[in-house]
Amino acid sequence: MTEDTQAGKQAGSAYERAGVSIDAGHRAVALMKGAVARTHTPAVLGGIGGFGGLFRAQFTGADGHSMTDPVLVASTDGVGTKTKVAVRAGKFAGLGADIVNHCANDILVQGARPLFFLDYVAMGVLRPEAVADVVTGAAQACEALGVALLGGETAEMPGVYVEGELDIVGTIVGVVDRPKLIDGSRIMPGDAVIALPSSGLHTNGFSLARMALEGLDWQETRADLGGQTLADMLPIPHRAYGPAFDALTTANVDVRGMAHITGGGLVDNPPRIFPAGVGMQINTASWIVPPLFELILERGNVARAEGFRALNMGVGFLFIVPAAQVGAALNALQASGEAPWIIGEMTQGSGVEFSEGQVGAGLTGVSS
Repeated sequence: MTEDTQAGKQAGSAYERAGVSIDAGHRAVALMKGAVARTHTPAVLGGIGGFGGLFRAQFTGADGHSMTDPVLVASTDGVGTKTKVAVRAGKFAGLGADIVNHCANDILVQGARPLFFLDYVAMGVLRPEAVADVVTGAAQACEALGVALLGGETAEMPGVYVEGELDIVGTIVGVVDRPKLIDGSRIMPGDAVIALPSSGLHTNGFSLARMALEGLDWQETRADLGGQTLADMLPIPHRAYGPAFDALTTANVDVRGMAHITGGGLVDNPPRIFPAGVGMQINTASWIVPPLFELILERGNVARAEGFRALNMGVGFLFIVPAAQVGAALNALQASGEAPWIIGEMTQGSGVEFSEGQVGAGLTGVSS
């Protein structure tokens, strides 16, 4: 054994004594490498393991034509305390899809097509299989959306994270041609609001949910959840709404605004795109709030108004379109496999108002 090798072995064992396993990091990378590689498009230059990911900036629209004025759109986010749900349920793969789809939906609101994604996974003590599950889940979500998983970081940080817990962060970069940028400025009173369902809590409201459901057996089959368990339902991944938007644009529907219903729920998210003097009226009788949300409200003694702000209440995404195009929009969405409904309309005013009953006389003859 050479002096250098011996010194390396001693340094390695010292690092192990400090609580960090370099070998565990290498094993995690080996487990996820194939799934990540499958996301790489011809725009990705180089393989996995470089100091930085390389992406060739040659932007084209969905029609394959070059963009006239490409604008990059970026977003970064985490999954909050859904990580604790994953640990309790022993289901980690969904967290990867959670963060990819959440970030992709955020930039979709502005009409951006995602290009590449970067992930960060950290633990107190590295569990290679759990990290590989998360990143493989992210890679599969990226592959489904045509997004390159360009790079990432796996960190082992003893003393920072509680043993057994983990943290996840994702960053996405997309592009939109400036003439097709959607910023809500063309929204006007009388426009229709079409909703798409969420798949569950998505990535928000888990601190409230865990508090409300703490005393229950998560493995118990529950009649009030349609025969499912909390361990089955709570980890369900966040949905992606890009294909629904593509269906609308293919049908030449004029999408004037979109809202991703995340933290802040239906109260705080939609107004982020309202022009001055324009509000939204939501018909709370237009959909049935899924049983999981009702259970959280009941067990947590949460007022319904608070539920609409803390949770998505079964609504994952909103499209705002001209009233005259509601039929075409619903048809396009249904043909793409979605289950849309008219949740409300744009009004004069500000913010979001909730009512129980028909909204918009011009929309009453249209149903999903």
